[in-house]
Amino acid sequence: MSILLSEDTTFIVQGITGREAVNLTRECLDYGSKIVGGVTPGRKGRDVHGVPVFDTVAQAVEDHGGPIDGSVVTVPPAFTKDAVFEAIENGVELIVIVTERIPRGDVAQMVELAAMRGARIIGPNCLGIIVPDVIKMGGIGGPARDAAKSYTPGPVGVMSRSGGMTTEISSTLSAAGLGQSTAVSIGGDAIIGSAYAELMPLFEADDQTEAIVIYTEPGGRMEAQLSDWVRDNDSRLPIVAFMAGRFMDEMPGMSFGHAGTIVEGKEDTATEKIARLAEAGITVAEEIAEIPDLVKAKLAEPTTA
Repeated sequence: MSILLSEDTTFIVQGITGREAVNLTRECLDYGSKIVGGVTPGRKGRDVHGVPVFDTVAQAVEDHGGPIDGSVVTVPPAFTKDAVFEAIENGVELIVIVTERIPRGDVAQMVELAAMRGARIIGPNCLGIIVPDVIKMGGIGGPARDAAKSYTPGPVGVMSRSGGMTTEISSTLSAAGLGQSTAVSIGGDAIIGSAYAELMPLFEADDQTEAIVIYTEPGGRMEAQLSDWVRDNDSRLPIVAFMAGRFMDEMPGMSFGHAGTIVEGKEDTATEKIARLAEAGITVAEEIAEIPDLVKAKLAEPTTA
């Protein structure tokens, strides 16, 4: 199994005629993904690698002859909110937002509408989702041949605030014989659609997933939310984390990495986050290279009834 995606998942690409989107479309098609249309206003009648282009999401849905499961949004920041609203109002339930530097107010409105309509947003400022050897939605893993080297089927779910580190961690796991059930680049902005704790119930319900690896950074409250969720729900899944940017604790006021790495107080520091994770039974690796052995050790532990 997997979460969020399956071999039958259909999706569109909004902003499909942009340079990045053209490349992303090719990569996804080569991987076996089912892209059923693209949307760029004023470009109806064209195609991108054989994918028909429409002026609106409604036209794409009509042409498909039924609901479309997802959308990858690659439009410029000023137009992202309108694109996401359009997708949600036309029944799209999974939206991967690649675009970065979207105004926070716009992101908050998108997340609120998605919650009201029963849709899910991944991102913004993310590379998307991949189910190894089945489907990828977004630029995650890069070209299909590269994605096939880094991502392999297996029992470990991966969640990361960094798109590049999603692939780095998955590649490290794959090299050690630990494949992935689903890997999700959740986005590096201060406000995102789906944080660790919001994806955990999906992994928890997935029979294929036996462990979780997360890549995280200083700033924000996502790790505290995850720790609370693990304790409150008596999670069956062992979790290994890697915390980047530990040096920030010694350099107050310094900016590091993504927009979401804003340390507003002591609780946001790497040291405090590591402590919170440990209290919830989550092991924090000192180095990326340690992750596979830590996961194997967790998987080897006897389960309690």
